[in-house]
Amino acid sequence: MILLTPMGLRVGRRVIPCSVGRGGLTHGKREGDGATPIGVHRIVGVLYRPDRIARPSDWAQPILPGDLWCDASGHADYNHAVRAPFAPSHEAMRRSDPLYDIVLVTDWNWPEGLAGKGSAIFLHQWRRPGFPTAGCIAMARRDLIWLVGVVRPGQVLIVPDLPRWPARTASKRHGKD
Repeated sequence: MILLTPMGLRVGRRVIPCSVGRGGLTHGKREGDGATPIGVHRIVGVLYRPDRIARPSDWAQPILPGDLWCDASGHADYNHAVRAPFAPSHEAMRRSDPLYDIVLVTDWNWPEGLAGKGSAIFLHQWRRPGFPTAGCIAMARRDLIWLVGVVRPGQVLIVPDLPRWPARTASKRHGKD
């Protein structure tokens, strides 16, 4: 189990500093609100950039040129991986920055993407410590690599209703294994 706490993501005895969406935590997730959805989510996939890092786990799938994620609310492929060319609204998975070099995919609003409920809640590398996301959960690269190494398909991620989530980061401290 992975548990979001005010100190960070708790995985066993380890606490990983992280940041959440700029919109904080919410029960009413909507596409584009910048919030991280409260609830119980499952890890359903691992994606990685094979041109930048070695395969981080035996179930990781490569992010290839042309890989996209559909965020076109109401489209049949909403909140699913798609391939270019793809005209509806989407996010490129193969980014020039390192944010998506490794991605844990959650089952938020998946596999049946309900229009407007939000797409692409990932666990990924942060831009810098404490920098908020567009709704995902972000952390340091070394922590993400460690997490990918211990997480298994279907593992639970719990995002509880935490009052007054710290605005910038869950923690500056790093827990022990």
